[in-house]
Amino acid sequence: MHSMPKLKPLPLTLALAIAFCGATAQAQSDTGANVEKLGSITVQASADASSKGLSAPFAGGQVAKGGRIGVLGNLDTMSSPFSNTEYTSQLIQDQQAASVADILQNDPGVRVARGYGNYQQLYMIRGMPLYSDDITYNGLYGLLPRQYFASEFIERLDVFRGANAFLNGAAPGNSGLGGAINVVPKRAPNQDLTSATLGWESGGQGYGSFDLGRRFGPDGSTGVRLNAVRRDGGTTVDDEHRELTAVGLGLDWRGERTRLSADFGYQDHRLKRSQPSVTYAAGLPIPSALDASTNLAQDYTYSNERDFFGTLRGEYDITDNLTAWAAVGARSSKESSLLANPTVQDAAGNATMNALETARKDSIRTGELGVRGKFHTGSVGHTVTASANFYSLDSRNAYNYYDTTNTNVYNPTTQPLSAIEIQGGNLGDPRITQSTRNTSLALADTMSFANDRVLLTLGLRHQRIKNQSYDYNTGVENQPENSTSSTTPVAGVVYKATKEISLYANYIEGMSQIDPAPTFGTPTPVNPGQTFNAVRTKQKEIGVKYDSGKLGGSLALFTMDMPTAYIDPATALYGPNGKQRNQGAELTFYGEPMPGVRLLGGATLLDAKQVDTAGGATDGNRAIGAPRFMANLGVEWDIPGVTGLTVTGRMVHTSSQYADAANTQEIPAWTRFDLGARYLTELDGHMLTLRANVLNVANKNYWESAGGYPGAGYLVLGESRTFMLSASLEY
Repeated sequence: MHSMPKLKPLPLTLALAIAFCGATAQAQSDTGANVEKLGSITVQASADASSKGLSAPFAGGQVAKGGRIGVLGNLDTMSSPFSNTEYTSQLIQDQQAASVADILQNDPGVRVARGYGNYQQLYMIRGMPLYSDDITYNGLYGLLPRQYFASEFIERLDVFRGANAFLNGAAPGNSGLGGAINVVPKRAPNQDLTSATLGWESGGQGYGSFDLGRRFGPDGSTGVRLNAVRRDGGTTVDDEHRELTAVGLGLDWRGERTRLSADFGYQDHRLKRSQPSVTYAAGLPIPSALDASTNLAQDYTYSNERDFFGTLRGEYDITDNLTAWAAVGARSSKESSLLANPTVQDAAGNATMNALETARKDSIRTGELGVRGKFHTGSVGHTVTASANFYSLDSRNAYNYYDTTNTNVYNPTTQPLSAIEIQGGNLGDPRITQSTRNTSLALADTMSFANDRVLLTLGLRHQRIKNQSYDYNTGVENQPENSTSSTTPVAGVVYKATKEISLYANYIEGMSQIDPAPTFGTPTPVNPGQTFNAVRTKQKEIGVKYDSGKLGGSLALFTMDMPTAYIDPATALYGPNGKQRNQGAELTFYGEPMPGVRLLGGATLLDAKQVDTAGGATDGNRAIGAPRFMANLGVEWDIPGVTGLTVTGRMVHTSSQYADAANTQEIPAWTRFDLGARYLTELDGHMLTLRANVLNVANKNYWESAGGYPGAGYLVLGESRTFMLSASLEY
């Protein structure tokens, strides 16, 4: 199950499911069920391939009472020795969130950036990057589309803040040292679900989706969940065009001791003339943000990505206290792009561009085996978990790098594509350029003392990472295979001081492979394609959590070191030569403190400094793209006396960031305000939800992020004011 042919039956499977479920929907529509009470539409998935299923929603329904903590499984927030939040599908629907990045606008410890030279979503967690292709899908790496993932696939989004090599294994895309994200796929709820949504966004972006869930058999043992979405049209950026087609199918079956599930997905995401990232030449002060609606992209630029992915998962209760599970997954993807990002050379806005055309094909296989048992030794309870994981990637790439052309960011000009300067491989038939093989073994014991008031987790994961890079043109190995093995520990403790308060502490490490040496840079690396041994980061954290049943939250203090890579200006060698030290305080809160009023937000203080830099030149300086302060506040209010009407507001604040290691280029702090409203009513006995949201109400121009890729200081413009309207009908 490692290539597209294995997943090609997907369209037929979907067609059969549509026909089967459509017939069932017609049969059940004759009952004419009436909607008696208005409230937020909440889809409760109850049939994951685990005995406990999903954690229950917390008061207000925006987050859950627990989430997946890697190999440890689903843990209640108050019993977890880590900082994590699980966002629900209710939040996703109510905010009209279209992607993972939109959901993360609610998290005070995460900021959204972009991949290096492309449109890949990238998430800065505690000031360290997590690439979008390093998020997990029901616990497995590498299955989701590399650059963008539609929210229609997501039942829950688990956000884990902190190092996590023991919990998940090292992220294969060479990121994730500061945190992890897991997508929980959709399952059929206990109650029949048929929902259709139509929407519109500024710029003429049209939107339509369909969501169908049914359970069949004795006690509803078999479930089918089908999602489909189509987005197409312009945006708030002049002449930008976005297009998305996505279909997801989730199947599950639960028996007395056995639970099985399968998930299949197809996503086709296309961008044309999307707003590029902007770089300012070294030493050039960064001015106020450009007009976000003015398109800086060239007419020829585009980015296309098409993915097929799927997973199978099973869980079996060997005894009442011993459970085994297995999971496998695969993804086959094809990408192509032609990009041109401007580099500003002077205060007048004159800029140079070098277009880059790429072709990429990925084939990924991944899997996991595990067993979890519970027993007692005297008065001490034990939950012992053991697991084994594997991950395999073969990536084929080719590129054309074009001669320099000119533009001006204040008065953009259209330029024809110039001549090819450097060519790597054949775009029509790219050769394999990278292979990765990861394996790991993990063992953990969570011990409970004093009637479960004290929980102690100890564990080890031994991991081996093998990387091989190949020449773009000849396919010859650049060097002998690079192989690294390392054992990363974890130690976490929870003390439940009262029913409402838990104290916790942890020591955990991160592990990541340094990206292969790039082909381009300043100076140009003399070792392009070289691979390196994996690096580790060490984290210490203490915190307190609160849960009154209506209001919850946490306060965490953390410190962590992250090795960094750069091009040594003296030798032009690229490699892991430095270190970044991040420490800070993190506050989160959520819930419904009073009927009809819901809160979601928090704040993060972050001190991210460079350590052991080249020649000590930038030691003590702030790290690129790491703001000192971040704050979020979301409020929802059900209007008294108007049944079904809710108004919403959200504030997102990010302090200033540096775009260079020398700290001479700084982007200012920014604050964005969003407003919204939704109205729930009946239409012929069916629930109708009308939603309206306005993002960036003040239409503020701002630089949203600086950097993302280690050592690079490219800038991304925030979106201008965006109106979103939608109507959802359940029938």
